Amino acid sequence: MQSAPLPETLANLLGQDPNSTAVMIVMSLVGAGLIGTLMMTNTALAGPWAKRKITAAFTDRIAVDRIGPYGLFIIVADAVRLLSKELIVPEGVDRPAWDLAPLIIASTALLGFAVIPMGNGIHLADPEVGLAYVFAVASTTSIGLVMAGYASNNKYSFLGGLRAVAQNLAYEIPLILTGASVVIFAGSLQMSEIVAAQQQSLIGPLPSWYAFVNPFAFVLFMIANLAEVGRNPFDIPEAPTEIVAGYQTEYSSVYFVLIYLGEFIHIFLGGAIIATIFLGGPAGPVLPGIVWFLIKIWGVFLFTQWARSAVPRVRIDQLIEIGWKGMLVLSLANLMLTAVIVGVTV
Repeated sequence: MQSAPLPETLANLLGQDPNSTAVMIVMSLVGAGLIGTLMMTNTALAGPWAKRKITAAFTDRIAVDRIGPYGLFIIVADAVRLLSKELIVPEGVDRPAWDLAPLIIASTALLGFAVIPMGNGIHLADPEVGLAYVFAVASTTSIGLVMAGYASNNKYSFLGGLRAVAQNLAYEIPLILTGASVVIFAGSLQMSEIVAAQQQSLIGPLPSWYAFVNPFAFVLFMIANLAEVGRNPFDIPEAPTEIVAGYQTEYSSVYFVLIYLGEFIHIFLGGAIIATIFLGGPAGPVLPGIVWFLIKIWGVFLFTQWARSAVPRVRIDQLIEIGWKGMLVLSLANLMLTAVIVGVTV
């Protein structure tokens, strides 16, 4: 999928010189604002409203339906309610780290969308190491979780931070190894090349999406992604029945909003990665690419909410054992098998 990046497209639409450094800086900022606004809008819709409606449908209950049509104004009500609360700073916190942690958690996922192709020309950049960049940025969230747990001066927060790090270490390696198997098939780390490699037909009308080419890798990646975004059965770092609320126990008001926002942005970033490397990116019939892209990431979000409602939580020792003894071995086996298949067939 070769197309001009969004800043260059915007410059051409506005009649500006795309070769001008100043113009491209401005257009890059505008493009980043547009993509950030799009993803924040999806997050605002998903967090306060869609999560409640989906969970209620799965568990045969009635969700929000009194505030606005279909309860949609709960988004505004929750925003006003949370932002108007007092920001309580507990005694003894490590203030600089405590203040920075919510910002890191919320911002790292947004940086990942810079290289995600969302449609024809709707991507900020297309570096040759795009997939490696996304994994690197997404893993930076662990720093924010550690900072939040350690700086809060609370044993439950500290335990939540430790569990978050242990979980991320156990499942990021299988996640990256499974993504590497896609790189072997596509022959490139560039996101547009990975999408382009999935455009041919596999069998009849069935596209050659890597979810169909290598369904084993797709399943492994989906499971590891559940652990990365903290959804059942891997929500131990912030499980209320386990350790109060984990690393976010001491946060309130706007800081809590940032952490909550970061959680859902990471869910959509995980969905964006899955859509790009396994589901053909923005490819699809009739509808514009951006529409198909949003449908796919919302499909992944629906899966995470189903898991949240239907799959029981595992213990922390079981979680670590599944990651190191199960997912790591299976992802390594998948990587080696993929390398053999590609080596034999090419």
